Amino acid sequence: MADTSTPTRLGTAVRAAARSRLCRTAAVLVLVVGGLAGWWLSAAGAAPYPKGETRFATGVPKGVYDRYGQLLRGYVATAMPGVKLRLDNSEGSLDNLERVTTGQDDFAIATADSVASFSGPGKPRLRAIARLYDDYLQLVVRAGSPVQKASDLRGLRVGVGQSKSGVNLVTRRLLEAAGLNPDKDIKPAPLGVGDAADQLAKGQLDAFFWSGGLPTAALSDLSERVAIRIVPLADLAEALHQLEGGGVDAYRAATMPADAYPAAEPHNTAVATVAVPNLLVTRDDVDPGLVQGVTRAVIDSRDTIGSQVHAAQLVDLRTAVYTDPLPLHEGAKRYYVSIKP
Repeated sequence: MADTSTPTRLGTAVRAAARSRLCRTAAVLVLVVGGLAGWWLSAAGAAPYPKGETRFATGVPKGVYDRYGQLLRGYVATAMPGVKLRLDNSEGSLDNLERVTTGQDDFAIATADSVASFSGPGKPRLRAIARLYDDYLQLVVRAGSPVQKASDLRGLRVGVGQSKSGVNLVTRRLLEAAGLNPDKDIKPAPLGVGDAADQLAKGQLDAFFWSGGLPTAALSDLSERVAIRIVPLADLAEALHQLEGGGVDAYRAATMPADAYPAAEPHNTAVATVAVPNLLVTRDDVDPGLVQGVTRAVIDSRDTIGSQVHAAQLVDLRTAVYTDPLPLHEGAKRYYVSIKP
């Protein structure tokens, strides 16, 4: 009898081989398409940028701007190979804005009220990258001080921040809101936070103002050396709005959590005060690819930096684009559009 199963077996083998080739072809297509899609997504998300050194103005030593800049520099070195952030200490926000507009630095941090008040000739060239975290206004005294409110500072030696700092700007407004002339009714000392803390510890100051993220290392260190107290300032919030000007509503009532400075007195007590947002700023002629990469680094580094600078934990993609009174830089816009769902 003839073996009729041979054609059947042959047909089965041919079909199996065809299926195998089809599967291999499909697998190759999946890899190619997947690779192209991955390349496209990578290309869309990571724009080319110029390599080399770019300068970043931070703030006073031991301040939050300074520490944030140090950590961001390390993150950028990994996330943007070939880019080196050179950090420049400064007096603070107003100094930073002057540095950016004159080309001394390409990036800086500044408070929204400082941006609104800045009147340098290069102001129209300022652009924002992101809204970062809020600074909290802090009036620091020794625990046994009779000062219970800002108006009690009359006649006392008070640290008011350096002349080009956001601290000095808001301190003058706070004193005016409290009914004091900042030039005549107190003995002003134009000091950065580190020097002010040292002088308070030595008894050379009666009080000092600070505007910074929580916690600020200089205040944490001070609270471990001497007993200090943070004076509430929330009663001045409404008066600050009246003095602010500049077309931007920068100040808001806020509460410092009880654990901001655990060693400060009274222990485990929240403090009602005023807060102002910080903006990461640049100039309109800074390369869009560089700005897009820095914007990505700022957002992506939130948890890494936030583990060491608690204020950075508040960097939020949902609020980062609210940079009033500055428009976003084109590079920052490209980043936010690229990740929009």
